Amino acid sequence: MKNYLAIFLGSRAAMDAWMQRPDRPELEKQGMQGWMKWAEDHKNDIAAMGSPLGKTKKVSKNGIEDTVNEMGAWTVVKANSHEEAAKMFENHPHFTIFPGDRVEVMECMPIPTMQ
Repeated sequence: MKNYLAIFLGSRAAMDAWMQRPDRPELEKQGMQGWMKWAEDHKNDIAAMGSPLGKTKKVSKNGIEDTVNEMGAWTVVKANSHEEAAKMFENHPHFTIFPGDRVEVMECMPIPTMQ
């Protein structure tokens, strides 16, 4: 089994439109119920539940500054293959109920060792 990092992404425009929806409170309730059902359905595959993500700071050789990206949350799952890990997120509430656009899934590679 390998670990796979899943990043939940969505556009600022989609989030802005979501915030204006009059039915948002009910959709949020449905979305969280769906998300918790997903977590229960995959409880044996979740290595780290993760969390929502807040505001972003960019750190570079030029210093520290505010920045914006499309990342909204993360989780780590265990799977036998990249394809198997990705399939866990098909029809996820992140984009079937919430305004998220997609979930990107990538293998957590081992840290290279020096020999």
